[in-house]
Amino acid sequence: MSENLQNPPVAAAANPVAAPVAAPVQAVSNQNLAMIIYVLYLVGFLVGLSALVGVILAHVNASSEQDPVLKSHFSYQIRTFWWGLLWMFIGLLTSIILVGYLVLLGWFIWTLIRCIKGLSALNRQEAIA
Repeated sequence: MSENLQNPPVAAAANPVAAPVAAPVQAVSNQNLAMIIYVLYLVGFLVGLSALVGVILAHVNASSEQDPVLKSHFSYQIRTFWWGLLWMFIGLLTSIILVGYLVLLGWFIWTLIRCIKGLSALNRQEAIA
């Protein structure tokens, strides 16, 4: 009996070879996410908050993206938002002297073209400048 007290039984290992941990599965691929961001920008003409959601998604995913094609799209989307916001602000400020309406029209057309160009390039899986 004294022998059992000196050497308590050791629990056997459940599995000596640990199973590999699977990488978490993304709900949406990054290519689809880039497409969603372009669509959010287009919806932003009607509901401005969606463009803000789009730029936040682009910023969050741009830093961790490894694929150079998708990285170029996220960067393009970020630039589109911030330059567009600047031109929209300038257009709103100068709308008092009526020239701002031309600036706003230019901003609208420029943003629309960039979103369509980005969607087309993304669909062809090409990088965007």
